[in-house]
Amino acid sequence: MEYQLYTLSNGIRVMYKYAPSAVTHCCLLVNAGSRDELPQQEGLAHFIEHLLFKETERRNTNQILNRLEVVGADLNAYTTKEYTCIHASFLNPYLERTIDLFEDIVFHSTFPEDELEKERGVIQDEIASYLDQPEEAIQDDFEELLFKDHPIGKNILGTTETVGALSRNDMQQFITANYNTNEIIFAVIGDYDFKKVTKLGDKYFGGIAPNYNKKNRVTPNANIGGSQIIHKPISQTHCIIGNQAYSSSHQNKTGLLLLNNLLGGMGMSNRLNLEIREKYGIAYTIESNYTALTDTGIFSIYFGTDAEKAEKAAKLVHKELKKLREQKLGTLQLHQNKQKFIGQIALAEENRMSLIISMAKSLVDFNYVDTLPQLFEKINNVTANQLLDISNEIFDESKMMTLLFEPKQ
Repeated sequence: MEYQLYTLSNGIRVMYKYAPSAVTHCCLLVNAGSRDELPQQEGLAHFIEHLLFKETERRNTNQILNRLEVVGADLNAYTTKEYTCIHASFLNPYLERTIDLFEDIVFHSTFPEDELEKERGVIQDEIASYLDQPEEAIQDDFEELLFKDHPIGKNILGTTETVGALSRNDMQQFITANYNTNEIIFAVIGDYDFKKVTKLGDKYFGGIAPNYNKKNRVTPNANIGGSQIIHKPISQTHCIIGNQAYSSSHQNKTGLLLLNNLLGGMGMSNRLNLEIREKYGIAYTIESNYTALTDTGIFSIYFGTDAEKAEKAAKLVHKELKKLREQKLGTLQLHQNKQKFIGQIALAEENRMSLIISMAKSLVDFNYVDTLPQLFEKINNVTANQLLDISNEIFDESKMMTLLFEPKQ
């Protein structure tokens, strides 16, 4: 992905990618997420993200929310284990309006007590709603098993109790400790002259005081496998099977991405869908996922099915994993799966918001962004022997963790 880059004196980087469109997408990505929270502060990074839209030194809540919506723009944000991201889509003439607002909410939010209390209740309702969705809640419970007693295993939303105890002071301290200017990217994809983008970057972000605190992220211990059953007032059985996986910088990441796509990735022709849904009609939803973090990763397979079918579904999942551990992919199979994955990546570039956020993350993590030809070369260089080795490491049955949500009798 071709792009241009400009670094401000305080370390904030402005990334620009040209796209011939009347619509611009941009994001402000901060290398700070839920894994950076102190013990008993679960949910703090996400709470801050909510409050960024509430009040600043210059704007009240209505002025913040209407600043872009009044011109038909879309403004939103999200928090992950490692990032906080504010993003917007808008017509090209409103770039300066958007940068002005981003600078204001990220660097000048005041976290007033009345707004804090209102939003505390909103988030506690969000937690309750989330827990009522077993297909969502099981993922967080699984990660807590996989990364026992580690910040990565904690729910991004926090708990009702931890959110109830968070204070304005906690928020200000978290921002000071984690919103490092040399780990902040403002990224734009649109139809502009690069000089205009850098000029606006200087105008609005150039006056931010530099902040270079060092992250204190601790790598989690390796999991040892196991299983757990939790009975809940639900009608179906929900299951996750998985393992810790490769980090975003690991040499085997591309191979595992390819395996994940083959096993249960996008589309209806993946192995798990064909075997479990199409052949046996057992599960409406079955999928696999691989998330690479900076020092570890998460591989998981999820399905939901009737309680009496769950055991058979799990056996079929393990049967597919065993095939990948024992049978090397043939030349044609490997080629077809590479072409499928490459095509999906190329099509995904059409989603320009996702693309610019992905590029910003790559810049934070690696200080570079691969071009499409470079990505395709990495995929094409993966061998059948490498996939066999990866399968035997990541899909090792003795290391796999299984979590079941079963209906109460």
